[in-house]
Amino acid sequence: MLRNLQGERVYVGKAASLSFLQLLRDTVTQHIGPSQFSHNGRSEDMLEAEAHHDLLDFSHECCAVDEKDRFIQNYHAATSGFFNLSFSDNVSSTLIVPEEAKTDRERTRAAIMDLMVAIGAQSCPNDRKTLQVERFYFARGQHRTFANMLEDPSVDLVRVFLLMSFYMLGACRRNTAFMYLGVASRAAVALGLHADFPGSISPDESDTSNERSRLWMSLCILDLLVSSILGRPSAISPLLPENRQERIGGPTDPGLVASYQLSLILDEIINCIYSEKAASAQQADLLLCKLNGWCGYLPRSLRTSSLGHKDQSTFQEHTIGNMHVACSYHFAVILVTRPFLVSTLSVRLSRLHLSLSTGDPIEVPEEDPAHSRLAAACVDSAVYMLQTCLEVHRSGLLLRNMCILKAFIFAAALVLGFSMFSHCDVDSEIDDVFRGALTILRMLASQSAQAAHYLEIITKLEAAISKQRQQLAAQARQRRSQYVTRIFSLNDTRGDGEQEEAINATPPLSQRVTSNAWLHSEDDTTAAVSPPMIDGTLFDWECMDLPLWDSFPFLTESTTM
Repeated sequence: MLRNLQGERVYVGKAASLSFLQLLRDTVTQHIGPSQFSHNGRSEDMLEAEAHHDLLDFSHECCAVDEKDRFIQNYHAATSGFFNLSFSDNVSSTLIVPEEAKTDRERTRAAIMDLMVAIGAQSCPNDRKTLQVERFYFARGQHRTFANMLEDPSVDLVRVFLLMSFYMLGACRRNTAFMYLGVASRAAVALGLHADFPGSISPDESDTSNERSRLWMSLCILDLLVSSILGRPSAISPLLPENRQERIGGPTDPGLVASYQLSLILDEIINCIYSEKAASAQQADLLLCKLNGWCGYLPRSLRTSSLGHKDQSTFQEHTIGNMHVACSYHFAVILVTRPFLVSTLSVRLSRLHLSLSTGDPIEVPEEDPAHSRLAAACVDSAVYMLQTCLEVHRSGLLLRNMCILKAFIFAAALVLGFSMFSHCDVDSEIDDVFRGALTILRMLASQSAQAAHYLEIITKLEAAISKQRQQLAAQARQRRSQYVTRIFSLNDTRGDGEQEEAINATPPLSQRVTSNAWLHSEDDTTAAVSPPMIDGTLFDWECMDLPLWDSFPFLTESTTM
């Protein structure tokens, strides 16, 4: 549990990157001691930005019609692959022109257009004028929403709360975004969007049916993604078993359909890997097979970058949409395999340190081959994700605020950081994409407090990795050169008393590998290697108990996200 800005306790679950971050911090502390990465004074807090409550005059427009059109083009790029909230009656273009809304429906549609403009402005390079536009149109859209639309459910009510949720993710207000998704979900259920089937709609209603299907798919995608990122139960998940068939009719959006089908698999991943007591390699294999099957049905348009678009904005929208679909897939693979990365690299770290220690050799458990294969898939997926993001970034097509992508990049960077920390040898490809993650986060940090926080964490992780590599190199050198030692260093400023105290207080390395303390008997002699008993439960490498691996103390230090 963490605390929000008001001091209320808020829940963050095991699937969240924060939980993995806490495990990684504990592991780093075990092997290199306290560091800036592992010890952070801002404990117990969930990073959230302050809400803006400026008094604004909504009677006048904040920008011209052509500027609105440009911002809405940016909105379509920012949401491509996640959203398709288009209207069946093609009225969106007429709503850009400012006119006094007279009916409830017109006011609802006006709020939707305001929010689209706000999201588009949020993703542009921020100058004073753009920031003013962003805040004005979000505030007006939010005001119109709460003034007119909380009494009766409608498809436009679902749209408007989806848009407000997406905006809040970009504004570093994830708890608000999560609550808005709950309102959208309840309104969708009241309207029966979860119960629509293509065969039950008459031909005369096909346009309306397509509109409702697109809206339901958009809601499922965002709800399941945000819930998995925060590690919280999804409002949509209980409704999915009766709704697993493809919801396709008439003209379709390939990216939307692919993301929707992927979100159904993502829901299974959370339920199988993180909601049950034990995660087995067999379960992970089955889920990865489903993901491979999903890949096999992807249309070519989602796998390639088409240069046939008539303008740059359409090309950017297509490219970002494909990137969103690809990164969602890689994120799903990471969620399936990350628990097995933990088990594999924990054993590997112990073997690495013990192999470089100067004491008597100690037998350690072998890696489980199935877990090792899954761990490799986790690292590979993180590499592929960051390579994809770097290609788009270097092409100049990334927007300045990517509210879902920054969470994906953070998750991938943590995986690669753990892998780098656990290996003595340097893999140049992994190092390069890890630095690439820092490059992208640095660009996004200029307009996103969340990205800035992610950048700070990953930068400190990079420093911890550097320290680990230096220590491993020194231990290897000491093991090779038993006849010579370094006697003076300009960087060593401790006095004689401190030096002697440090030497006496530092136990042999073999005793400091606390992650495998069960390998030693009480008299510090080598014990027979066997799975440990924890709380009376046999800990077997064949079936990893997630609560044991992923018991992250949210009320200890270093849990700020």
